[in-house]
Amino acid sequence: MNSITRTLVPTPQRIAVSATIFGIDFPMTVEPYIFHMTDSMAEDYTGGYWDFYTLSNGAFYMSLDAQRKYQVSCQNYFQGELSGDALGIVACLCAYSHLSFSNRADFARICARQFHWLRDYAAELPDAAAIFRAID
Repeated sequence: MNSITRTLVPTPQRIAVSATIFGIDFPMTVEPYIFHMTDSMAEDYTGGYWDFYTLSNGAFYMSLDAQRKYQVSCQNYFQGELSGDALGIVACLCAYSHLSFSNRADFARICARQFHWLRDYAAELPDAAAIFRAID
C-alpha cells in the first residue's frame, strides 16, 4: 500500500486550487466553516495564517503552524493537545462531515469525498489516535 503524500499549495495558486475543488463554495462556505470549527474547539486559537495542502489521493486541507500546540475541547468530550496541523485536519474533517449533508447534492458529494480522503490520510499520521478521538 502506498502512503498518501501531501503537497503545499504555493501562495499564488491557493485561489485556483481551492476553486477547482469547491468552486465559489470555498470562500463562501467551506473556509469560514473551518475557521468557525477551529474557533469553537481551541480557546487559544486567535486566527493566523493557514497553509493549504493537496494530497496525492485527491484531498485538500488547511493547516495551522505544525510547531504550535493548541488545547482542544470538542463537543464529543475530547480534550487534549493537538499540533496546528492536527487541529487543521480535525477542523476540516468536521467541516466536511457537516457540509456533506448539504441539500445541494453536488456540493454534498464533494464534501463527503473530501472527508473520506482526508480521513484516510489522517489514519497514517503519528497523531491519528488523537485526531480520531477528536472527531469521533
